[in-house]
Amino acid sequence: QVQLVETGGGLVQAGGSLRLSCAASGRIASINAMGWYRQAPGKQRELVARIDSASSIDYTDSVKGRFTISRDNAKNTVYLQMNSLKPEDTAVYYCNVDISAWSTLVIRREDYWGQGIQVTVSS
Repeated sequence: QVQLVETGGGLVQAGGSLRLSCAASGRIASINAMGWYRQAPGKQRELVARIDSASSIDYTDSVKGRFTISRDNAKNTVYLQMNSLKPEDTAVYYCNVDISAWSTLVIRREDYWGQGIQVTVSS
C-alpha cells in the first residue's frame, strides 16, 4: 500500500505564510510527480502546483510569485511554501502523488490523494 501524510495548514491572516508537506510511503518504485490541489466551497478542485521527476514545475496563475513547490526525493516528500496569503487562498488543500508502485511482480502507474488539510486566510 501507499500512504500519504499531509501536515501544515491552519488559520493565518492575510499576508502570512504557511508551509504544507506531504510524505509518501509504502510500495513505491518511483514517484513520477507530486503536487497540490485545492478546493474551495462551491468550486471545483484545481491544480495549485505540481513538480515532476525532471523537476518541471507548474503553478496556477493565481499563486505564481507567492507559492513555491519543492521536493525532497530522499524523503519522498513534497512541500508547498505559501507566502503572501490572500483570503481567496482559503480552501482544502489536497496532496496528489503520481506513483509507479509495485504490485506483485508488476509495476503499476497509480494516483493517490491525501485526505486534505484546511487552509484558512482571514482578512
